[in-house]
Amino acid sequence: MKNPRPLLGAIAVVVTDSHVLLARRANPPDAGLWGFPGGHVELGETALDAAARELHEETGITARPVEYLSNIDVLERDAQGDITRQFLLAAVLCDFVGGTPCAADDVLDAAWVPHGQVRAGALPTSERVDWLMELAIQRAQARRNNPNA
Repeated sequence: MKNPRPLLGAIAVVVTDSHVLLARRANPPDAGLWGFPGGHVELGETALDAAARELHEETGITARPVEYLSNIDVLERDAQGDITRQFLLAAVLCDFVGGTPCAADDVLDAAWVPHGQVRAGALPTSERVDWLMELAIQRAQARRNNPNA
């Protein structure tokens, strides 16, 4: 195993009433697949702050981190099936503030994707993108319906 300990990452989940912001990864894990912008959490940085920073670095989008949605385990394996790297990704719901998606840093493309395209499987995505999008939509709607929650 290259890294004997799991690595902590954060992903930014930004949804609107009809779209979700996705980025197509340039590097492993999930090179070439669409998923949520994100990356490593730096020492002394919260996962909430890391999600917003990585979002801006990778897409040019500014957003305010709101809450943790879930955690996702990612295990990379070699040809023999041995684990080579492990990541724990903190999925963070973020409120869109501004900007236009533009691929930067280590992404090939960034775009607002209609919810229906994700649900229909129209893009090759990382695992659980559809599930996490639905969770984010539910949480965002609940926050709009009860802003004090």
